[in-house]
Amino acid sequence: MRTERSHTRLDRVFARLDREPERPAHVGMPRMSRHRIVLLGATLAFYAAIVWAVVVTSWLVRLDWQVMFFRPYQQWPELHAFVDYYVVLGQRGPTAVMVAAWLGWRSWRQHTLRPLLALGVSLLLLNITVGAAKYGMGRLGPHYATEIGSNEMWLGGDIFPSGHTANAVVTWGILAYLASTPRARRWLSALSAVTSLGVGLSTVYIGTHWLSDVLLGWAAGLLILLALPWFEPLIARAEARILAVRDRLRDRRGSKAPVPAPAGRPVVVRP
Repeated sequence: MRTERSHTRLDRVFARLDREPERPAHVGMPRMSRHRIVLLGATLAFYAAIVWAVVVTSWLVRLDWQVMFFRPYQQWPELHAFVDYYVVLGQRGPTAVMVAAWLGWRSWRQHTLRPLLALGVSLLLLNITVGAAKYGMGRLGPHYATEIGSNEMWLGGDIFPSGHTANAVVTWGILAYLASTPRARRWLSALSAVTSLGVGLSTVYIGTHWLSDVLLGWAAGLLILLALPWFEPLIARAEARILAVRDRLRDRRGSKAPVPAPAGRPVVVRP
């Protein structure tokens, strides 16, 4: 009985890995609901509040300096080796490759390009919004700070908001966004939240970012995920065009296939 039960479980696992015969008819696609709009507005207000608190050199900037002088990497040096590896989960290159590999398999399995296109759109939005904010505000990091107590704004830096944190929110959060069931979405949302939280705190630990950089990075990444349903029509149109081009190319290749010549009439040889 145990052997049969284990075989059944293995069969179920491998069945989930096989390619589906056709594209699923009903794919859970997040909509821009009223609840989502409220969350988007609240996150945008939080984003603006963090920027304003840093610009006016409020208590948040004082907290930044207190954390920097506390030097967490000296308080807990035994964590340094682990944190150096963990912070890679926020680097755009490695995370994009890992997530793209998973979503590429999902695209192949479900006969749809939506997972990869959604990842591409989210990373494009991340580069535009976070990059513009970084270079627009030009804040220097803790290692390059010039004046104690200053907000270090508009001095040619590029660390506000934290790119590692925002990237962790987007790249791992897109897995929850594209989850096919509510249960999977809840679990992946919790996992991505813990991962991005750890990445942000890791950058504070090693001293590459102020605490306010991390707070703004969390908000920046969350804004992209909350606004992504607005881009679903664009993703659907892009997928339809790409698949149409693919079908045309297939038709052309099929039409160029050599046609066998008709057989001639048999020749009767008389003795």
